[in-house]
Amino acid sequence: MKDIRKRIRIAVIGGSRPGRQAVDNAYEVGRLIARAGAVVVCGGLGGVMEAACRGAREEGGLVVGILPGGSTADANPWVDVPIATGLGYTRNALVVMNADAVIAVDGEYGTLSEIAYGKIHGKKVVGLGTWEVKGLVAATTPDEAVRLALEGLSG
Repeated sequence: MKDIRKRIRIAVIGGSRPGRQAVDNAYEVGRLIARAGAVVVCGGLGGVMEAACRGAREEGGLVVGILPGGSTADANPWVDVPIATGLGYTRNALVVMNADAVIAVDGEYGTLSEIAYGKIHGKKVVGLGTWEVKGLVAATTPDEAVRLALEGLSG
């Protein structure tokens, strides 16, 4: 297994109450990230985060969950490395800062803040059925989203 410090990390961000299409997209995004040998970083809770984690883990990938609360027990069951922060939504900055690129699937205002952090810090942010924001790279399928996120990265 490749040294974890050298593996590409892709943050998957999105809503905690997504519709069926967003759940399916997030699952496939997680699966494809793991298949590429990259690490999934997310907020570690439910919805899009859980679907991406499940997809990655079922593909044999590694999942890091950066949690808003003070307990690692809050992580969804697919998270390998839960990190409790006690920071609430402020943890969104940590999710983005611990990734080489970001894929936003669906989402509400928490996702919008993560997109903004990504752009502020010069990260590539790919959107799949999410906010339309200047500088966001739009994708129409999970395959395209992961390909665009990985483009130009080396791990």
